[in-house]
Amino acid sequence: MELFIQLTLTGLTNGAILSLAALGFVLIYKSSDVINFAQGEFLLVGAYITYALIVQFGLAWPLGMALTLAAAVGVGVLVERFVLRPMIGEPIISVIMVTIGLSSLLRAIVSTIWGTLPRSFPAFIPSQPVRILGATVGADRLWAIAIAVIMLGLFTVFFRRSREGIAMRAVADDQQAALSMGISVKKIFAWAWSIAAATAAIAGALVANIVGVSGELSGFGLHVFPVVILGGLDSIPGAIIGGVIIGLLQTYTGGYIGQGLNQVIPFVVLILILMIRPYGLFGQEIIERV
Repeated sequence: MELFIQLTLTGLTNGAILSLAALGFVLIYKSSDVINFAQGEFLLVGAYITYALIVQFGLAWPLGMALTLAAAVGVGVLVERFVLRPMIGEPIISVIMVTIGLSSLLRAIVSTIWGTLPRSFPAFIPSQPVRILGATVGADRLWAIAIAVIMLGLFTVFFRRSREGIAMRAVADDQQAALSMGISVKKIFAWAWSIAAATAAIAGALVANIVGVSGELSGFGLHVFPVVILGGLDSIPGAIIGGVIIGLLQTYTGGYIGQGLNQVIPFVVLILILMIRPYGLFGQEIIERV
């Protein structure tokens, strides 16, 4: 029972962080039909920017995180304006290849500036052990769950209540109808990429707080793809639920069967979902008639 509780809390931590990263992926796809293969690198860049501001420049945590989010938003806007906007109207495979190239470019920039050696990340979340129903878990994992849930809640309110969030939903449903209502689709694209970069930066800081800073953080972003395929490429609730499912599956597999297989199980789920339900658990099924 103690092992089950410990694995469950660890899985929920991973799942909540995956949901944050997957949220940005879904937003980009919903608003622009672009599959962003650089989402893991956004996570990596966010973690290293946080590290640079806090450790190398000695800023206080609140200021450092605020500047990290500002920098992430700036990166998202620049990528949308100078990398993706010129690709509007091009074949989808060309856009996919551009995002793959972008991931390599961001990874190379990080390696050039900070090197390839892992670095210790100064803990900004308490990490002392906590006893829950006989199981011992780090307080940093409980804080990570709470922070991720709060951020997901704030973004949900943003999409449902704010003017920009409603405009983003309108563009996601029908770009032509949104244009006819006076909504700037290009502006919405910029919003989507900014939010994707910001959510990835938050996820990167949370992961780095637990495991440290290294180039392997971008590998964590690879698990975003099974999450969004499971939940549905165009479903925000699906990104949240898919993140939790994949996080728990990974942890239970690693705890009960053995390490190594837990890195494979998300992609096994991805293949099964594509075979059984290609649109995911909550994705919108589109039927084209010819």
